[in-house]
Amino acid sequence: MPLVVAGPTSANLARNLALELEAELVPVESKTFPDGESYLRFEHDLRGEEVIIVQSSFPAQNRSLIELFLLVDSAKDLGADRAIAVVPYFAYARQDQRFRAGEGISVKTIVKLIEASGADAFLTVDVHKPDIMKFFHIPAINSTAMPSIGKYLAAFDLKKPHVIAPDEGAINLAESVAKVLKASHSFVRRHRDKRSGVPTTELREIGVKDRDAVIVDDIISTGGTVVSVVKMLKEEGVNDIYVACTHPLLVDEAKLRILSAGVKKILGTDSVASEVSEVPIAPVLAESLRKLL
Repeated sequence: MPLVVAGPTSANLARNLALELEAELVPVESKTFPDGESYLRFEHDLRGEEVIIVQSSFPAQNRSLIELFLLVDSAKDLGADRAIAVVPYFAYARQDQRFRAGEGISVKTIVKLIEASGADAFLTVDVHKPDIMKFFHIPAINSTAMPSIGKYLAAFDLKKPHVIAPDEGAINLAESVAKVLKASHSFVRRHRDKRSGVPTTELREIGVKDRDAVIVDDIISTGGTVVSVVKMLKEEGVNDIYVACTHPLLVDEAKLRILSAGVKKILGTDSVASEVSEVPIAPVLAESLRKLL
């Protein structure tokens, strides 16, 4: 039976995952030195063990990733037979190509560092661009939490729900939730300025008058896109609006901004620790890990 290692960002999630797998949980002693460097120590002998290192890389993502590299490398250096990196929220996944001349492909660099640290396999959830999984040379799985989100929403007694993706790239997510809810789904046309990153949305006829709507995405960061979609829905006479995502980053007062726009509820998974992280992701991780063990 593998050991589940609780990275500093994901202690509660690792504990839940260990319960799902009926595996032993390995705590990690962690602290930050006065100069900002990280200190990590495993509180278990790892020699000959198969270890699952759970470390989501939400902000501060640079620190989270450095800790991931240290954990994986140290585990192998201390004699672990195999190390699986479980990174539910995979930072830098949105930087998957050169949008402007002179840019680096940041996520490709992060993948190289994960592999160089000694990871034998990699697991994430609802990565922003699924195509980035091709950068890995080790077994790598991108799972989805959308069916779990759909089941959670099903308890809300929604009125003729319509599930909406904020852009065409997220249509598969909306379709997955809609399937669980036995609802219709569609997407909003969105364009993002390559220099500023500011998105604009284009109205499409989606027929939500007097119906409840669920806006579904993989990540909610500043909430700007969500708010623009909410305004559009209100103009069409929507009833209640719910917002659901896998990774609720909710930076820069995003939660307040979204609720103030007229959203009834925001919910996300516990891939990221936040006030809206209500949907447990450990069962999703456990199901995928069984394919790697």
